[in-house]
Amino acid sequence: MSRLNYFRSGEGLALAAAVLFALLVLVYPLSLLARVGITQDGMLSLAPLLEALGSRSVLRAFFHSLESAFLSSILSLIAGTGIALVMGLTDIRWKGVFTFLLLIPMMVPPHVTAIAWIQAMGPSSPILRSLGMAPELGVTHPLYSKGGLVFLLGVQHTPLVFLVVLAALRSLPREMSDAARIAGARSMGLLRRIILPLLAPTLIAACALAFVSSLGNFGIQALLGIPARYITLPVLIWQRLASFGPSVLTDVAVIASLLAVLAVTVILVQTLLLRRTRNTLIGPPQPPLQIRLGRLRIWTEGALVGLVFATLVLPVSALLATALVRTYGLPLNAETITLDNFIEVLFRQAVTARAFLNSSLSAGVAAVVISVGCIFVARFMASRRGATRRTGMGIATLAEMTYAIPGLVISIAFILAFLKPLPVLNIALYNTLGIIFLAYLCAFFSVGLKPVSAAFVQLDPALEEAARIAGGGYMFRMRRIFVPLIAPAAASGAILVFLTAYNEVTVSALLWSSGNETIGTAIYNYEDGGYTTLAAAMASITIVATVLLMVALDRLGKNAPRGVVPWRI
Repeated sequence: MSRLNYFRSGEGLALAAAVLFALLVLVYPLSLLARVGITQDGMLSLAPLLEALGSRSVLRAFFHSLESAFLSSILSLIAGTGIALVMGLTDIRWKGVFTFLLLIPMMVPPHVTAIAWIQAMGPSSPILRSLGMAPELGVTHPLYSKGGLVFLLGVQHTPLVFLVVLAALRSLPREMSDAARIAGARSMGLLRRIILPLLAPTLIAACALAFVSSLGNFGIQALLGIPARYITLPVLIWQRLASFGPSVLTDVAVIASLLAVLAVTVILVQTLLLRRTRNTLIGPPQPPLQIRLGRLRIWTEGALVGLVFATLVLPVSALLATALVRTYGLPLNAETITLDNFIEVLFRQAVTARAFLNSSLSAGVAAVVISVGCIFVARFMASRRGATRRTGMGIATLAEMTYAIPGLVISIAFILAFLKPLPVLNIALYNTLGIIFLAYLCAFFSVGLKPVSAAFVQLDPALEEAARIAGGGYMFRMRRIFVPLIAPAAASGAILVFLTAYNEVTVSALLWSSGNETIGTAIYNYEDGGYTTLAAAMASITIVATVLLMVALDRLGKNAPRGVVPWRI
């Protein structure tokens, strides 16, 4: 096809639009941040980063970020891998239910998780006080410590590791495992000599993913780290910008660049390790193993029930109990129970109603835009034209990198990019909902792309060939063939994006302004301001909304290709 016909067909124009989108949203803001952080006098230099590390507070926060991310990622790796091995290799019952319940904490925003655990474990816990098990008043909260912060980061990201390892387990061919079992290998020997070595690349990737996620987790680090005086880089960035405003933007941008360099370094190290540990497997994936546990099955299922209770039921119950009492610290009983906090949040507080509207609007529009864009990018990735395919893969790689970069870093980059009004248009995006929307496009494009690209891979190329022979142009093929077939995956990706953006606080923590609050910032501000019962009520509502969206995604996943919905791998 000539270049002229290529553009006339619409494919060239779609590719040009995708490249322009990638440059404006994925490249431009982060390139400005890089210019501030790793250049000096127009030359590539590490001097700004080294100068920042010369500050005692920055160096201490840098060490705390490394320490907490490393320890929590190891905790998540051990716990998530153990759960995945049980779910993926044994004959326990109700696997779908357990998987769904174990993944709910991953979808709940981290600051809500922190608030729930604070209220579940502290001296003022309504549930513990009702049971007579609460610590004495005045005692330091057990979670206000380095250990508490590491523990909760590990709990938050255990489902992420579980999901990655479970997907790998279900894609492993069974030839070697069957051969080992025929040769008389016991379950532990099979695990140690066959399965874990084959999973080595996946374990490295899962650990790196947990590390990067912990590195940029603002909610847990702020709510637990500030009272414990264990300040990490994201919290230090937030404190400085919140205290001094845009006047310290350059200094804060250097610290944000330090965080970005750390995250990218981890990804590069992960890539290097994956190349050295990659195992070549022959044969298609087959049904997973069903190791019979015998009498241990009931105990294993009981342990999973206990895990669900400890990580989901207990903190959510404590959150709900706090939302149902008049004042934080009262025990929950017939005399103290009230719905006033929910009424206050839903009907009296203008800020909360505005936050729900702002989050619904920004996350909803971002989800729609990303799902449409992902259809085209995934199509480019599957194209037979080498240049088109490479461009699509390049955009996908950029999206992966921006997803790995902490949300607070992305927010600093967008402040740098849009602090001043747009040239020519003279439109100011700073202190508006528009800048939050654009930051969502940058931060969460990869979330929507994964299910769509997975669905495109499973399409039969003969469909497009038949349409080409019949004279169907590019837009005709997209409208009549690809979009109808990919629609369930695109809708699932849109719900995943909405779930992720709807409750987040990391990206919007520095971008919100009066009148442009999001759900995440409103909950955090309530908790930070001492309005604990209102924060609990609003957080309870968001958890209900999250679960309902997950149920909708589960129902939609019945018609989507395999791998589109996380717990329907």
